[in-house]
Amino acid sequence: MTAGFDVGAERPARPTIAQLREVTQPPSVRTRAAAEHWVASAYLRDISPYLTRILLRGGFSANGVTWLMIITAAAAAVATSWPTLLGAILAVILVQLQMLLDCCDGEVARWRQTSSPRGVYLDRVGHYVAECGIAVALGVRATGELRFSGVWISAGLLLGLLIALNKVENDLVHVARHYAGLPQMRDAEEVRKPRGSALRTARRLAGLVPFHKVFHSVEMSILVLIAAIVDLFVGGAATKVLLAALVIAAGVTLIGHLVAVLASPRLR
Repeated sequence: MTAGFDVGAERPARPTIAQLREVTQPPSVRTRAAAEHWVASAYLRDISPYLTRILLRGGFSANGVTWLMIITAAAAAVATSWPTLLGAILAVILVQLQMLLDCCDGEVARWRQTSSPRGVYLDRVGHYVAECGIAVALGVRATGELRFSGVWISAGLLLGLLIALNKVENDLVHVARHYAGLPQMRDAEEVRKPRGSALRTARRLAGLVPFHKVFHSVEMSILVLIAAIVDLFVGGAATKVLLAALVIAAGVTLIGHLVAVLASPRLR
């Protein structure tokens, strides 16, 4: 923190890192239950103010940074489709950059005081591009080349659809609350807990083996890299096994997520 810095005052043209942290990383951001990925709290929020300062000095708007995030997400999907170890390594690096830019766009918006519905919308587009794109690209990777049909191409498309539907289930909570005239849902863990004791127990058990969390771009890119390393010894079989397992897990997650939403206070 910078002593005496008024977060409500006019922003300096060349902020210090301490000033950026004070304004752009308030507790309401660092303590979000669902909107903050673990890589952000683990290390990206420590790095992001340095890149945010560069982007501010470069004249980037918050939405401009989000477009950079979307482009990086698309590039990560393209890298995933390249059936080599280098492609998997590039995918991991690009996903980390995507997540770093995801931190920075919000920080630029908070510093410039330009948060907007358009920015939120573009941010969601970026995550759909990353997660659904990597899923579809995994089908190309498992096939070994770009085709318009095939078992593994179809499996990748199915995985992309299941991941998209799972994300839609989250977004539809906010849509339903809006149409029902309810206030915006708090980003807190207690509002996601189901009411029934059996469902609470099932949720705790799922937390012990949180396979439902592997559909984020970070986790998927890491799994793709691990499979690529194993593929050096088994001739591509590991990527096929990974894709098949993800399709099954995504189907189970989609059903479980729907039940959890309907049984929780989110729609009340």
